[in-house]
Order: sequence, then structure tokens, then C-alpha cells
Amino acid sequence: MKIKVGTDEKIFYIVNYVLLAIFAVMFLYPIVYVFSAAVSNPYFVETGSVVLIPKGFNFNSFKSAMQLSGIWRAYGNSIFITVFGTIVSMFFTITGAYVLSKPELKFRKFLTFMVIVTMWFDPGMIPKYLNFRDLQMINSYSGIILGFAINTFNVIILKSFFEAVPKSLEESARIDGASQFQIMTKIYLPLSTSAITTVSLFYAVSRWNGYFWTMVLLTDDEKAPLQVFLKKLIVEKNMAGEASQMITPESLTSPQTVIYAVIALSLIPILMVYPFIQKFFRKGVTLGAVKG
Repeated sequence: MKIKVGTDEKIFYIVNYVLLAIFAVMFLYPIVYVFSAAVSNPYFVETGSVVLIPKGFNFNSFKSAMQLSGIWRAYGNSIFITVFGTIVSMFFTITGAYVLSKPELKFRKFLTFMVIVTMWFDPGMIPKYLNFRDLQMINSYSGIILGFAINTFNVIILKSFFEAVPKSLEESARIDGASQFQIMTKIYLPLSTSAITTVSLFYAVSRWNGYFWTMVLLTDDEKAPLQVFLKKLIVEKNMAGEASQMITPESLTSPQTVIYAVIALSLIPILMVYPFIQKFFRKGVTLGAVKG
């Protein structure tokens, strides 16, 4: 049975699709351009001839990027921070959200309010840095992994999702003698796969793209992740004046195309992972945001 759609709804759908298409182009174009520039002839990139489609297709810039000193060490550092940082973040977020979702928790409203307050007020960059310094977390992965372990928004998402789980399941488990840890791991977590996957993606992307605080706290280049390596690469290229060198149609690479290749390499892991968890991502955002 087909439902008749009114004129106002048709107009809404048309405007909605047009706006979504515009936003999609705005978000996707920089990614497409980075990959196009990375596999194009440097001459066409420097002259602005590359707009969307690669020109003078080749992988020389990728080869040069992969031969840069320290790039694979930085890649490994980013993977370490992302994997272990996401695991730590998910542990604290799941346990915190589970506790706050319990109506029987004493001072639950006050504790929830204190958690939400952190979304509104930020101590500032200098107090944060002094706090890390006093805790001796400078030039240590613990400062990055533990210092930014929890995002309040993600806690609220999981808290709302846990509150939507039928209480009858928990009551049945309690009658059978299950502990709170068993209830959480055997009932809540399996029923919250989509929300947990979504929040994990949020944390992983944030960890992988982390730049400012990793640059500030990790003073040793041996510990620097890929994003900091890319920033230093750009600065060094510009300071050395290599970016202004003469580029001809016969040039195989240029500092600019190598930088684009490094950016492309930093995008590949996230682009590869996202398609596999897209269905969980879509479901997790819609269900975790509304209390059932």
C-alpha cells in the first residue's frame, strides 16, 4: 500500500537531497583531490591543472613518501596510540556509562550532572599542560592515552543506549545469581554492539587524527605519530625552500606531491575500516541518541 506524499513533503525531500548532495561534495572533494594530486605529475599539480581527475598518472610520489626517513616509525606510533587508546577509552566509557545508567545508583543525578558539566566548561590549554607536567606525563604515551581517555558525549550515547535495554533481562539474570559484571558483559554489551562500534569509531578517528596535544606532549621525535610527522615535513620543506624549486613536465616528484602522498597514506586506514562498520555506525547513532 502506497502512501500519498503531499506537495510540502516533496519540496522538503527535494531540498533535503540537494543540501545533502552539496555537503557530500564539500566533504568528499578534499579527499578526492588529495589522492588525485598524489598520483599526478608534479608539473600539473604545481600549475593548478589538477582539479578532480589525475593528470600524468604515476605512483612516484607514493614511492618517495614511503621512503621518507621516519615515516613508518610514525605510522607505527599512530597505530599504537589508536589501538591502545581506543581500548582504554572504551573500557572507561563503557563502565562509566553502565554505572550512570542504573536508577538505583546513589547521587545518580548529581554524578551525571558533574559529568555533563565537562561538556560546557574547559579548564583551558595552559592548566591542562601544567596538570600533565605535574603528573609527569610529558613525553609519555600515558599522557595521550589516559589524559584523553573519555569523551563526555560518547558516555552519554552509551548511557542512553544502556537505559533502553529491557530491565526484565537484568532482573532475570539477578534471579539466576549473576553479578553486575556478568550482567554487563553477558547482556548489555551483546545488545549494544551497534552503539559500542559507533563510539569505538569516534574514538579511533579522534586518536588517529590527534595532532595538537600529541605535538605538545610527545617531545621526542621517536614517539611522534603520523600527523605530527606530516606537520614537521611541511614545515621543513617550506623552510628549506624546496617547495619553490623549478618543476618541469619531466619531474617525477615534488615536495608538494610527496606531502599529498603522505596525507593519502594517513587517510587509507580509516577509509578501509569504515565500510565494514557502516551498518553499526548508522544504527548506533540513531538508537543510542534516543531513550527507548
